[in-house]
Amino acid sequence: MTLTSTEPATGKEIWTGSTGDAEEEIAIARKSWAAWASQSLSYRIETLRRFANVVRAKEEEFADLIAREAGKPLWEARTEVAAVIGKVDISVTAYSERTPQRKAEGAMGSKVAVRHKPHGVLAVLGPYNFPAHLPNGHIVPALLAGNAVVFKPSEKTPASGAFLVDCFHEAGVPDGVIRLLIGGPEQGKALAGSDRIDGLLFTGSARVGRMLALEYADKPHKILAIEAGGNNPLVAWDVKDIHAAAAIIVQSAFLSAGQRCTCARRLIVPEEGHEKLLDEVLKLTDRIIVDHPHADPQPFMGPLIDNEAADKVQDQYMKLMMKGGVPIRRLDRPQEDMPFLTPAIIDVTTAKDRPDEEIFGPVLQLIRVRDFDDAIAEANRTRFGLAASVLTRTPEHYNKFWASVRAGVINWNKPTNGAPSSAPFGGVGMSGNHRPSAFYAADYCAYPVTSLEAELCRATIAQGLRDPNSGKE
Repeated sequence: MTLTSTEPATGKEIWTGSTGDAEEEIAIARKSWAAWASQSLSYRIETLRRFANVVRAKEEEFADLIAREAGKPLWEARTEVAAVIGKVDISVTAYSERTPQRKAEGAMGSKVAVRHKPHGVLAVLGPYNFPAHLPNGHIVPALLAGNAVVFKPSEKTPASGAFLVDCFHEAGVPDGVIRLLIGGPEQGKALAGSDRIDGLLFTGSARVGRMLALEYADKPHKILAIEAGGNNPLVAWDVKDIHAAAAIIVQSAFLSAGQRCTCARRLIVPEEGHEKLLDEVLKLTDRIIVDHPHADPQPFMGPLIDNEAADKVQDQYMKLMMKGGVPIRRLDRPQEDMPFLTPAIIDVTTAKDRPDEEIFGPVLQLIRVRDFDDAIAEANRTRFGLAASVLTRTPEHYNKFWASVRAGVINWNKPTNGAPSSAPFGGVGMSGNHRPSAFYAADYCAYPVTSLEAELCRATIAQGLRDPNSGKE
C-alpha cells in the first residue's frame, strides 16, 4: 500500500511512499540500539551536532517542504526549521542538567552513585502542525540518551517526517537506530501497542492521548509521555497598551491558523470596559492576510491541514452559534473545496452548555465576566490545562492568576503560544500526563540507576544472631 501527501493550499500531490510494518521496524531498531547505547555520550553529542549542520545546510529546502505540506506560511516554516537546529544544543544542556552522573560519600568508605540508562527502543508519534519540530523534540533527547527510535509521522505530513529522518542518517546516526514508519492510524496503533517497544512519546489530540493512557494503564514497565492540546484561556484585564494587547490576542488565537495546541481558544474580558480593546482586536483581525504559503506579501495564516479539518472547525463553530453564540467576526470559507478559513470571533457569554473542547482552527470565543475572580473561575472551567495567559498592568493580578490557574504554561503580558525550548513544556488534566517535554524531555528518555559502591566487601551483622558459644561447656 502507498501513502500520498498533498499540498493543502493547492491539492497537488507532493510525495508518495509505501506504508511500513511496525514490527519489522521495531525489530531493526532493537538489533541496533545496544551498539548505539554503548557509544560514549560525547560520540552521540557530536553525531547529533552533525545532524544540526546537515539540517542547516538544507534549511531553505526543508522550510519549503514544510510550508507546502503543512500549509503554513514560509516565514513560519523557517522558524520551525531553526527550532529543529537549535534543539540539539538545548538538549545537550538539558541532558547534563537533568540526567547528570553524581557520586556522594556513603557509609564505611563507600560511594553512592547515580547514573542514567536508556530505555531501549522508543516509539515517537508525530503531529502534522509541527511535522519536524515537535517529533524532533522527542527524537533528539531520546537518541542523546542512547535509545533507538521508531518514528511514525502524521499521515498528513509524511514527506516532512521522511526528510527529517534522512537528515539523521546523513549525519551518521545509524540506519537501524532511527527508523521511519510510514502509515496511517493502523500503523500507529500497531506501533503504540507493540510489546517490543520500551516506551511511547506522543504528541497529538487529547482524545488519542486518553486512549493511549488507558492502553498503558496495565503497562507500568513502559514509559509514556503524552503532549496533548488545550482549551486555553487568555484573560485581558486592566491593560495599559491596547495596541500591544490586541497584537498579543491576535497572535495567541490565530497563529498557524489556530493549529497550535497552545493557541488561545477563550478570550476572557470584563463585562464593562472591554470595548476599546475589542475594537482594536477586530481592526487587527480584519487586516490578517489568509493565502497560500508562498504568496507575496506573505500571509499571516495559511490553510488548515485539509478539508476534513476545515469541515470540523466549521461544524464546531456552527454548534456554538446554535447554543447561543453571537458572531462578532464570521468564520468564512472563501473556497468550499479548499481548507482556507478566515479568522473568527464569537461571543459565547450567554451560550448554553458550551462544549469544553479544543477547536483546532482560527476561532476565538469571547467571554465577558463581572470581576477578576470570575475571570479566574472561567479560565479554570476546563478539563484541559496546557497554556494560559493574563494581560494586565497589575502584578497582583498576575500573582493571583498564576497561583490559581491550573496549567503547565502560565504567561504574563505574553501570548499563550510560542513556548521556549529552553524550558519545560507540558500540561495537566487532559493536556498531558505530567511528562513535560522540551527542556525536561531528558527526564523520560532515560531512567536513573542508584548504586552503592565499595572497592572491598565490608559487612557485619550486629543483631539477631545466636551466640556461637552458647550451649558449649
